[in-house]
Amino acid sequence: MTAQRAERPALVIYTDGGASPNPGPGGWAAVILQPGGAPRELAGGAPSTTNNRMELQAAISALTDLSEPSAVDLYTDSQYVRRGITSWLARWRAQGWRRRDGGAVKNVDLWRRLEGLNRRHRVHWHWVKGHAGNEWNERVDELASAEIAARGGGAAAEPDSEEAVPPDSARIFLKVRCVGHRGAWVAELVTPEGTAEYSGEAAGTTPNRLELECVLELLGGLPAGQPAAVYTANDYVRRGAALWIHAWKRNRWRTRSGGPVKNAELWHRLDRQLDERRVQWPGPTGDAGERLKELKERVRELF
Repeated sequence: MTAQRAERPALVIYTDGGASPNPGPGGWAAVILQPGGAPRELAGGAPSTTNNRMELQAAISALTDLSEPSAVDLYTDSQYVRRGITSWLARWRAQGWRRRDGGAVKNVDLWRRLEGLNRRHRVHWHWVKGHAGNEWNERVDELASAEIAARGGGAAAEPDSEEAVPPDSARIFLKVRCVGHRGAWVAELVTPEGTAEYSGEAAGTTPNRLELECVLELLGGLPAGQPAAVYTANDYVRRGAALWIHAWKRNRWRTRSGGPVKNAELWHRLDRQLDERRVQWPGPTGDAGERLKELKERVRELF
């Protein structure tokens, strides 16, 4: 009878990464939990990077640190990483590293490295909800945030300028109006294929909430990975998405004063959109400002 060697218990790895602002100074972190051993912490960063690159780098660094092929349960709060490695990567490779819409896959250098490590180890990829009280997810978030701060990130900065918006980005112009608890909205979506106008009404809402819901609906209708620029005169949405959301996440969705972030469920959904596509928030100046003024007149016609 041939003796069978018992398989070693799986290692557990938690990873996290981010940039603040995005793109901007970034940090990544990982905690490796080995049965019977002390937790091993890894961290690093880059002076100019993106959320997604740091999330990928965290997983790459953790798996590279393992001295021999291992069974691993890896937990990440990035759907971009988990879905990329488990669902999208094989199709990307078969299509010559192009997305379904024909655009080039971003971060190919990191995806190739992660693919090789995924073959070396037997990795089970898990998604964990971020900032929800999980001890090790909170720890890697703390370590990654410290790396961002060490590189000067996390400080307030202005949202994007119009000059920074790539020509292939979809452009969303949005105006909302509320009277009492009734609201109406008008939006223009400009893409290389042309311009489309959308409008609607809502009851039992507020200007900020309606604006967030409209942004989510319009972004959700774009092709996967399509970059976008959102033009709005609402500073709550524009500055919240471009600047404040990073601090809210680090503070477990609480404001500086300690209170809960309003409309948190909508900000959670927008945060996932920001993980899946690059979204910029230029100020409402110049031609964009004139376009928003026209939308203001049109939304007044709704009621």
